Amino acid sequence: MAMLLDRRQMLSLSAAGALTSAGLAVQGLPTANAAQPTSPTIRYCFNTSTIRGQNLTIEEEVDIAAKAGYQGIEPWISKIEDHKKSGKSLADLKKRIADSGLKVESAIGFAQWIVEDPDKRKQGLEHAKRDMDLLAQIGGSRIAAPPAGATNGPKLDLLEVAQRYHALLEVGQQTGVVPELELWGFSANLSRLGEVAMVVVEANHPDACMMPDVYHIYKGGSDFSGLQTISGHAIPVFHMNDYPAEPPREKINDSARVFPGDGIAPLKPMIQTLIGNGFAGVFSLELFNPEYWKRDALEVAQEGLDKMKACVAEATA
Repeated sequence: MAMLLDRRQMLSLSAAGALTSAGLAVQGLPTANAAQPTSPTIRYCFNTSTIRGQNLTIEEEVDIAAKAGYQGIEPWISKIEDHKKSGKSLADLKKRIADSGLKVESAIGFAQWIVEDPDKRKQGLEHAKRDMDLLAQIGGSRIAAPPAGATNGPKLDLLEVAQRYHALLEVGQQTGVVPELELWGFSANLSRLGEVAMVVVEANHPDACMMPDVYHIYKGGSDFSGLQTISGHAIPVFHMNDYPAEPPREKINDSARVFPGDGIAPLKPMIQTLIGNGFAGVFSLELFNPEYWKRDALEVAQEGLDKMKACVAEATA
């Protein structure tokens, strides 16, 4: 049954210390007399989906991220599994990452922790634990937690989702890996910024946090001004990208994402709002553009980093 945010739930969101921010303009933009944000301690990370089409090994992806100048890497769990299945050592991979000057800031997995069926949900938590264990072995401490398995079908009760996220966070405490509630704009569930925020609040857990994404905020239909109500401390990793004017929001998909600054997303006010709210975490470049997959992987990685940095520099000038 679809669940609407009633007055009690809205008050819960506005009062929650983990997500509340003060002194921001109504539309999420700095007011005329507000101090501009200063340059923050932002770290830059490379999500390996950006060069997924080049079909590289995780070792090659690590080398490219390091050569391009990133501080962190966000690999896919499937690539870590492939590395292990090939007989290679995860300890050696951890050392390679560290020796390259990189930190595993996050990772991408698809455990079905959110689904309605109790047995499937139990299996999903076991899947999540395996993913987290793999990630921990290469030095990772965070993993994306999208609504995998609930992208179609009925709307879930958000209070039930919060309980399920709490259970996932408890698994994370066992492994030392924090699951970041990820917004998926195309999904029937957790497609809106407000839905994700409510679940983070109602999970009632010290590790609860979210992972927004420029493209997914747009695709899901939320306004970027919603970020004004969310503390930057609740966002350890933010997926960075941009989107073009065409195709329209209703028809756009992941493949249309472009480098930050090459589209029409309101990146400057968005970054200013984030930083004004205390964000000092990680911008992770996540793209799925097949045109970039045709290019040299290192060249793509370098261009993406340069354009992320340029957007932050413009926002903080």
